[in-house]
Amino acid sequence: MIQGIHHVQITIPKGEETRARAFYCGVLGLPEIEKPASLQGRGGFWLEVGDQSVHVGTEDGVDRLSTKGHVAYAVTDLAEWGQKLEAEGIERLTGIPIPGFDRFEFRDPFGNRVEMIQAL
Repeated sequence: MIQGIHHVQITIPKGEETRARAFYCGVLGLPEIEKPASLQGRGGFWLEVGDQSVHVGTEDGVDRLSTKGHVAYAVTDLAEWGQKLEAEGIERLTGIPIPGFDRFEFRDPFGNRVEMIQAL
């Protein structure tokens, strides 16, 4: 049986780890967790999100702006996140309403689609 989600993976261009850490660890405030030694040579890094993780891998030749695939982060103050991201020059995109939730989307500096969602 499937018991839950262990992790999700997004990708960034090869060699962009420093810029990705600045965004994901700095702007979003997600703590980095150590990758197993057997995977460290592959580039990228892992982030802790509650009791799960987001793996930031590296790959080139991907049009991240054309995908609907995304990570949705559950937040407690959607308005504050909107202001924080706009202060970083990141445009909020309005998504289709979902009953019981308020949300918005944006693209990270690499084109990955990201959603911030708050239960009402």
